[in-house]
Parts: sequence; structure tokens; C-alpha cells
Amino acid sequence: MQERFKQQGYLVHNISYPSRQYRVEKLANMVKQKVLDCCSDPERKVHFVTHSLGGILVRAMFAERTPPNMGRVVMLSPPNQGSEISDHLKDFFLYRMITGPAGQQLGTQADSIPVSLQHKPGYEIGVITGNRSFNPIYSSLIPGADDGKVGVDRARFDGMQDFLVVPHTHTFIMNSNDVISQTMLFIHTGHFQHQ
Repeated sequence: MQERFKQQGYLVHNISYPSRQYRVEKLANMVKQKVLDCCSDPERKVHFVTHSLGGILVRAMFAERTPPNMGRVVMLSPPNQGSEISDHLKDFFLYRMITGPAGQQLGTQADSIPVSLQHKPGYEIGVITGNRSFNPIYSSLIPGADDGKVGVDRARFDGMQDFLVVPHTHTFIMNSNDVISQTMLFIHTGHFQHQ
């Protein structure tokens, strides 16, 4: 995806963060500082393409104020309304070790971070999520169609402009050519191509 965006003339910054070490609030502040360090030119729009927890971090980063150079956001497989996986497994040591403190905050309860961020943002968001799973254990915990970690209906939220379901899994959704093309289309136009 990075190469495709570069070919279209975008300046791409891949921002990493220690997702297994801190709570969502601290991760959002860390990422926000990195964004400010690299992308503070008010003359250039800053667009975001996120995967999973990354979508929640963007919503948390700009919950109170949207920067003037904010562009569009494409979220890939975001738990915008939490995930039942966290509800069922948050007390298990292995799950806590794999997902860290932030993973404990991604449930579907009213006090979870994703559910508490249900305000409508001041920027355009497109959501792409999958409906294929290679994890029957996780999928058995999620009602309806899912991508192995997030239910299709849990990826939605009221503040999005467009929503697309594709036949891909949570872990590798960003590697698919159709997802890359749809992501670029939303960044360019603010909508996906629906068949």
C-alpha cells in the first residue's frame, strides 16, 4: 500500500507504536506527537490509513479537536464498537500478554474506549472490513459475519461516510489489491466503489 501511494505522489509516513505496552490513551498521545513531528505543515492535508487498533487511536487523538490540515481516514478492520473477543478473553493471561493493556480496553461494554468514542468526527472516514476468518475459535465468540477478530457490524459507527465489506481476514486485509485500490479511491474522492 505504501508503494502504491508513493506512486501517486503521496509522502508516506509509517508510524509505529508499542501496541502491547500501553493503554489506548497513552498510545494515542504517542502517535499524535509523531504525527505533529512529521506532518504539521498546514498547507498539506494529512490523510490516515489505519489497521485495527490504529483506527481507534485516530479517533481518540482527534476526539476533542481536529487539526486544520486533517484529510480523510480509511480504517481497515477497526473495532469501532469494540470486539466480543476482548469481552470473552480479557481475563486470560495469554490474551493479556498478546494484546497488552490496550487490548483490555476494546470490549463492547459502554465504558470501553471504542464505545465511548461514538461522537461524530469533523473529518471523513471510510471503513473497510472483512468477512472471512481463519480462526474458528475467535469466530465462534462473535455473532454474525466477522474477519476473525472483529464482527462486521462492530466495525461500523455513525460517524463514517462509507462502509465496505470485502472477502478478507483481519490480519492480512491491507495486503489485498482490491483493498489498496478502494483505500486510494476513498482518499481521493471520499467514497468507495460499490458493486
